[in-house]
Amino acid sequence: MIILYFADIFGKPGRRAVQACINDLIAQHTPDFIIGNVENLAGGRGVNRKTLEELNQMGFSAYTSGNHIWDNKEVYQLLGPETKLIRPANWSSPEGEPCPGKGMIILHRGNERLAVINVMGRLFMDAQDCPFHAVDRLLKEVPPSTPILVDMHADATSEKYAIGWHLAGRVAAVVGSHSHVQTADERILPGGTAYITDVGMTGAFDSVIGLKPEGIIKRFITKRPQPTQQASENPGVGCVVIKVNSRGQAESIERLRFTVKIDAIMQGDLE
Repeated sequence: MIILYFADIFGKPGRRAVQACINDLIAQHTPDFIIGNVENLAGGRGVNRKTLEELNQMGFSAYTSGNHIWDNKEVYQLLGPETKLIRPANWSSPEGEPCPGKGMIILHRGNERLAVINVMGRLFMDAQDCPFHAVDRLLKEVPPSTPILVDMHADATSEKYAIGWHLAGRVAAVVGSHSHVQTADERILPGGTAYITDVGMTGAFDSVIGLKPEGIIKRFITKRPQPTQQASENPGVGCVVIKVNSRGQAESIERLRFTVKIDAIMQGDLE
């Protein structure tokens, strides 16, 4: 089995970057499943039906998310039982106020099957239920002999590493998201678990994690709220290709980060 996973796809530049390279990536790597983190898909904040449908047309199998999942209110209509979109499984779901959506999806393609789980860290982020307990609970629900990919959406590298080691030998892959900065620590953990702390971002590389630098710089200097704008310059892709054997163990993980050429029509569409 081959899994192609795209890091945080940020706004229209991210969607156009995927569109520009997806056919070549499919031809080169022949993925069985294509997964994308989409919490920044619509204008950099949340996801809506239109943007999700664009990725559906490109052949995506499922979508993970994170702390920005609720930013676009249309998402409440997208988290039904049949959706390919999941949210962090450890989001608080108090009695009487259940959290919409689900934290795991089981994908099928021919004879291949893949479980995708989404959890969110708690360090330097809004307090949620324990991601370690949440993922342990979901692992019990996965059918036997089904490979598992876990998207750990977290800020602290230590928390991501801890989840990686916690799941070593129990899942096929742990991929980190949220920071939008790709790390160079991809490896196979003991037991056959592919791991990378953060796959990075798919969007405008000439930016501060997807936004035009000017407003972000001013925010740091003044320590006051400043207007920000989505960047569009130098679009590129951050993704990983993971090969999983018949025993559900990862044999390799390849980290990719490259810019893409977007034709004039698409480029005008980014502005």
